[in-house]
Amino acid sequence: MFISTAFDSGNIEVISADSADNIRLRIRKDNQSDFYQWFHFKLFAEIDVEHNMVIENAGGSAYPKGWENYQAMASYDREHWFRVPTHFDGEKLTISHIPEQETVFYAYFVPYSWERHLDLLQIAQQSSWVQQCVLGTTLDGREMNMLVIGEPAAHKRNIWITARQHPGETMAEWFVEGLLEHLLDEDEPVSRQLLDKAVFYVVPNMNPDGSVRGHLRTNAAGVNLNREWAAPSLDKSPEVFHVLEEMDAIGVDMYLDVHGDENLPYNFVAGSEGIPSYDERHAQLEENFRSAYLAATAEFQTTYGYEKEAPGQANLTVASSAVSERFKCLAFTIEMPFKDNDDMPEPYQQWSDIRSRNFGRDTLKAILDVVDQLR
Repeated sequence: MFISTAFDSGNIEVISADSADNIRLRIRKDNQSDFYQWFHFKLFAEIDVEHNMVIENAGGSAYPKGWENYQAMASYDREHWFRVPTHFDGEKLTISHIPEQETVFYAYFVPYSWERHLDLLQIAQQSSWVQQCVLGTTLDGREMNMLVIGEPAAHKRNIWITARQHPGETMAEWFVEGLLEHLLDEDEPVSRQLLDKAVFYVVPNMNPDGSVRGHLRTNAAGVNLNREWAAPSLDKSPEVFHVLEEMDAIGVDMYLDVHGDENLPYNFVAGSEGIPSYDERHAQLEENFRSAYLAATAEFQTTYGYEKEAPGQANLTVASSAVSERFKCLAFTIEMPFKDNDDMPEPYQQWSDIRSRNFGRDTLKAILDVVDQLR
């Protein structure tokens, strides 16, 4: 028996692995941070023998309630992922699985590798509608990529989409993959209508360093990028600094920041009700987008989500609020579950990479329904 994490986004520490029925593990914290929850490891196992993998520090993780009713993900080929029995007793998380093959990968959610990220950029670049840009570099020296989709023009709306500020929320980049695949389909009428009216500026991965390092929530310096939007800096948060600089140069008419929520088993959005400049027009735009989203996909709902912020009490270090206030534009944080969408449960995979991609695809119809109202 052997456990490996020596690969992109690998994260687990082995306390002991002497017996299949009691493999003792710990999740490693983000660098220079107390955040931890993401895990991703490979097990060399004995076939047809139950393996009990106990993550002993689960109760002290960033979101311990996120383990309640949670089932870990597993894969034999790193393409097709499924859920395996998982139990949380308030302190320890126990993953129980009888492997059918000699090696298995386990993860908090379906990983989205740096290699796949690079493939996504190059595949998108094959479209005549796409330009790939490098905005700058991260603290670990990785490139910060942006895709410009459509031909800029004065009459067109500037729509920005960022994903994976929190690197362990991999469903966000799966969402972007599905959105891009649909947006770049020349035979898709929704896409053609959108690109007649708007240009998309898409940053598929806001946190390359944290993604490769196997972090849950922070970049290489242990900084939560979604608390840096008031005053980003090159020494702590160059990822936000470069994107915000580009936003200032181009302008923003609509902004979607894509995330995953550890606790809530639903898809939902968080708006900008608490920003100082919030007014009736902004409120109507938000209501119209929520209604359009409900019509676009049964995966979306408005019953469950975060509490609305009181007037003037928005946290302007958070991306959606900061951008909404700075550019007086429609902005939302989109949240997806790590567990399942309880409105539409699916026991084998629960919420998955496939459903995240489809949710990204369906978001385009909601954008189309409000694009003419953005100015």
